[in-house]
Amino acid sequence: MTNENLSLLEGNIGYEFKNKDLLLQALTHRSYLNENPKWRLDQNERLEFLGDAVLELVVTEYLYKNFPNPEGEMTNWRAALVNAVMLSQITKEFDLNDFMLLSRGEAKDTGRARQYILANAIEALIGAIYLDGGYEPASEFIEKFVLKELPRIIEDRLYRDAKSLFQEQAQDKVGITPSYEVLEEWGPDHARNFKIGVFLEKEMAGVGQGPSKQEAQQAAAEDALKKKGW
Repeated sequence: MTNENLSLLEGNIGYEFKNKDLLLQALTHRSYLNENPKWRLDQNERLEFLGDAVLELVVTEYLYKNFPNPEGEMTNWRAALVNAVMLSQITKEFDLNDFMLLSRGEAKDTGRARQYILANAIEALIGAIYLDGGYEPASEFIEKFVLKELPRIIEDRLYRDAKSLFQEQAQDKVGITPSYEVLEEWGPDHARNFKIGVFLEKEMAGVGQGPSKQEAQQAAAEDALKKKGW
């Protein structure tokens, strides 16, 4: 990764790092270290841990100050803003994927696993900005790229929980309560992956995958809603 590449990403996000190593670490996925054990920086998971908290605080503060809505509604809006699918879509605006340091195997995988890598990386990036420049630039980055999605989420009702919505529709349209079943699970304990099917009695209506059963169930419900056209 050259300084020129880092400058390009800094231009894309509108923030110049004083400590370039923080930006590089935010881009370093753990798989990269497996193939490059002499790489001088740690992987990005600790930065992701910090950035996740900063993101939640900034979004929560913004919602609290700008909306008189009840807590439950604002919680749903926040969840829709900071979920992995939304965050991975947001990273396309500044081409984060092009700058990630990944193993050759991970670099080839462009499916759902990449979504989670990018969602985690934007949180790591937020953590890096926070450490490098403090709360203000981290907040500006979140407002510029994340909070601008809020009007669309509210207008298109994207904050509706897919699992709840599918259950509502299934009970209303076919009189069946959906059930979920783990079809497959793999990976080490610290990085499990689950493939889950959602069933209407014996019919498998959708399939989803994720790093937790809950996220895989949500993905399965989203898949079923699309397939059923509900």
